[in-house]
Amino acid sequence: MKIAGWHRCSLIDFPGKVAATLFTQGCNLRCPFCHNGDLWDLQTPGTVPEGEIFAFLETRKGLLDGVVVSGGEPTLQPDLPDFLRRLRELGFATKLDSNGFRPEVLENLLANRLLNFVALDVKHIPERYAAACGCPVSLDALRRSLRLLRESGLDYELRTTVVPGIHAPEELPALLELVAGAPRLTLQNFDPRSAASHSLRLRKPFPPEVLEGLRDKFSPHVGQFSIR
Repeated sequence: MKIAGWHRCSLIDFPGKVAATLFTQGCNLRCPFCHNGDLWDLQTPGTVPEGEIFAFLETRKGLLDGVVVSGGEPTLQPDLPDFLRRLRELGFATKLDSNGFRPEVLENLLANRLLNFVALDVKHIPERYAAACGCPVSLDALRRSLRLLRESGLDYELRTTVVPGIHAPEELPALLELVAGAPRLTLQNFDPRSAASHSLRLRKPFPPEVLEGLRDKFSPHVGQFSIR
């Protein structure tokens, strides 16, 4: 695994659990608002040895509940299944953060029961998806990942980061085509401070009341709706 960094303890990345969070190197998207743009290049070597992580986790059995594998895009890592299996063997719950464009990997992880929770980013309404990703994408792949999650019985969360100039509040209810029926949906307000696009670093996020005004549009159609 190419691991570019990690947080040894987090109270917010894995719902209901105290977890370590790992960030893998490499991504198949180029979202201009991404806050981990330095992780895009898959050819960049990882900087955190697996041995260091597992040695730490051995000392945290009973203290940490789980491990989050984020990125970048973790499903680009060919040894992700073996890595998750090792975490499970140590007794840790596992959470995957993904963009959903590698459904064949997700299907394998679900079939082998290597995940306890998935957070999947839904970037935009279908008609404007590529504008949020910064590159062409296959919505068929995304829809397959969403279907896999719906049919898995696993707890999961869908997340949409909302960016002025890329997203318009009045168009966001069209996300329901993709997200309706999810157990959890979170709208995340854009944070300009570390955006991959330098021009976006000068852009102000939406006022909180704009996102709050969307609550009634989404709440009836998902299990739990939240705003961050």
